[in-house]
Amino acid sequence: MPHITREHAPERPAPAPAPLRVEAPPEQPTGEPKGCLFAVSQPPLMLFLAVICTLLLVAGVHDQFWL
Repeated sequence: MPHITREHAPERPAPAPAPLRVEAPPEQPTGEPKGCLFAVSQPPLMLFLAVICTLLLVAGVHDQFWL
């Protein structure tokens, strides 16, 4: 089984390491930077979250007082 044990495989020189390229970070566009809370300030998402929270509130009040 020379293909598994590599007893008869020819010697290959080790590949040279690739040179590291250091690139400049992308420039920030002018204006207000967009942080991690940028998506939360979007009106459709806020409307969706308001509807979900209202449904949870109604279900919780129903379980607490009318069940």
